[in-house]
Amino acid sequence: MRQLAADAVILKDGEVLLVKRGTEPFKGMWAIPGGRIEDNETLEQCCVREAKEETGLDIKVERLVGMYSIPSRDPRKVIAAAYLCTVLGGSLNPMPGEIEKAEWFPLDKVPELASDHGKMLKDALKLK
Repeated sequence: MRQLAADAVILKDGEVLLVKRGTEPFKGMWAIPGGRIEDNETLEQCCVREAKEETGLDIKVERLVGMYSIPSRDPRKVIAAAYLCTVLGGSLNPMPGEIEKAEWFPLDKVPELASDHGKMLKDALKLK
């Protein structure tokens, strides 16, 4: 059975928040913050929790961007729900080990992203 994850497309003032992965898969690549759902939470709760763990920020889920389920998107075959999110508070403080760093990027200077995260970002920008 395939696993499910939630990813947070966090936009603010013409920038997107990305995390540099510290573990495989996609170690060393920039990505949208997110991770796998736990048994006791909704996808939206997962999105908020993962964003807090990976970036240190408190976020609000605004709306669903889309579902990403192509089996080749991730070697673990994870299905991802991407959400458009805004920052409520907190301070940028990424999770040691799993995340090397978190950084805001201007939308016109986004680096190559892991997996299909570039498509997630593009889809999210269509909703703004």
